[in-house]
Amino acid sequence: MVQVDRRVLMVNRMHQSEISLAEEAIKRVDDPSHVLIGGLGLGYTLRAALDLLPPTAHVAVAELVPELVDWNRRHLKHLNHGACDDPRTEIVVGDAFELILRGKRMFDAILLDVDNGPEAISQAKNQRLYNDNGTRACWDALNPGGVLAVWSAGPNDKYAARLKRLGFASEVLRVPVRKGARATHVIFVGRKAKV
Repeated sequence: MVQVDRRVLMVNRMHQSEISLAEEAIKRVDDPSHVLIGGLGLGYTLRAALDLLPPTAHVAVAELVPELVDWNRRHLKHLNHGACDDPRTEIVVGDAFELILRGKRMFDAILLDVDNGPEAISQAKNQRLYNDNGTRACWDALNPGGVLAVWSAGPNDKYAARLKRLGFASEVLRVPVRKGARATHVIFVGRKAKV
């Protein structure tokens, strides 16, 4: 379990929605080869992405907390089958927002699992990923036909509307927190036009 100020951010017993984040994004991309994941967490999204991507793919993972990277490499390999050590993986200890700003038409998919989603309750500066400027930056960083997928602890009508207003063909998916569970998390999926 990972907590910030006594708020639970992730638990290894409820990780199906993190897997679904990768699955729902990657299946919507025609030929995914460059993927950015914002937030390493316990490595479930990274592992799921690697399992779906070709051997020539490149996955950049931005993680702000160096201890999480260290834990994944030293203590959590059994949870994510050594995803950090896969040769397709590049771990960047830093802010996903900065990588997004630098990447013009660089990514086929951007998967964001930062904070609790668009509500961004643990760090106020995470809000910049989900506001108009952050959403536009994601659009700019995606190749035509690229997909932005955002994990969220719950619904957010403002964010869903923002995706549409800024040009994404969007969907709001409810996915189980773990297999067989009634409880759900939300994945916002936005697809950039191919032209």
